[in-house]
Amino acid sequence: MRNSLTRLPALALCLLAAAGAFAQDWPARAIKFVVPSSPSGGTDLYARLLAQALTEPLRQQVVIENRAGGAGNIGAVAVAKALPDGYTFLVSGNPSLVINPALYKDLPYDAERDFAPVARGVVNPLVLSVLPEVPARSVAELIALAKREPGTIPFASAGSTTATYFGVRLLEEASGARFLHVPYKGAGQAYQGLFSGQIKFMLADMGTAIPHIRSGKLVALAATYSTRMLPGVPTMAELGYPDSDVSAVFSVVAPAAVPRGIVEHMNAAINHAMKTPWLAEKLEAAVFIPVFETPDQFAATLKRDREKWAAIVKRLGIKVE
Repeated sequence: MRNSLTRLPALALCLLAAAGAFAQDWPARAIKFVVPSSPSGGTDLYARLLAQALTEPLRQQVVIENRAGGAGNIGAVAVAKALPDGYTFLVSGNPSLVINPALYKDLPYDAERDFAPVARGVVNPLVLSVLPEVPARSVAELIALAKREPGTIPFASAGSTTATYFGVRLLEEASGARFLHVPYKGAGQAYQGLFSGQIKFMLADMGTAIPHIRSGKLVALAATYSTRMLPGVPTMAELGYPDSDVSAVFSVVAPAAVPRGIVEHMNAAINHAMKTPWLAEKLEAAVFIPVFETPDQFAATLKRDREKWAAIVKRLGIKVE
């Protein structure tokens, strides 16, 4: 990594110093990012890019620990119960922080009370993609195909608690089509099922799907997000399915009792790191859209997102035991 691309500007360092007055001796050793999924997919990629970019400004190594399983709950519990000393953070997608609270009756942690919001992180739009063999080159054609053969066209998801699943369920609700859901334990396994021919389409993280779209292995029909992210590929909202316009979000939280000074210090470090040329270029390549919020703004966003997903889960009647 080139120093000129990763070193924070002088103003950023001043802000970090001001925010971290309480934690002026922090960090004194390596920091751990717990990722509640396997080493594949968007969450893991964002965590590793961020860890690499933070190593120099924090002057400590930032290591990744993958704690997959339980739809993200295993990793979330590990951080919720971790010592709140500023050396353990959770880098998580939507499920652990905003979706699972609405899905599980006996969630082993409280998503609101057990975590201190640190940084919103990035939004990763999704793209509805089909195998070339599927006789559909638009969402309308895919819906028509599903209506002719209801419940027989299989689609993959990175898990039944992820936006990759809910986006398709919302499309079903709005269109009247019915597909066959095949859940996988993460995006990596979902792609294996897709390219083996067992699965016909997937609402996938755009960053991981783009290389397959460019190579011709997948055909993009529509994407989520408020504006077009891929040339010639419409958004779900443009096609009349605004409720299906869901995206993955990869964020950073800490154990609830972590000192406020450390929270502000890390928030400033993350937000400024995402503006440095090296990381900004990497994020753009992965179609990760940075969101620059303060901890308080992020807390308010999490509250709105939990309310949104609770309403979606209730409306769709989805239950997880």
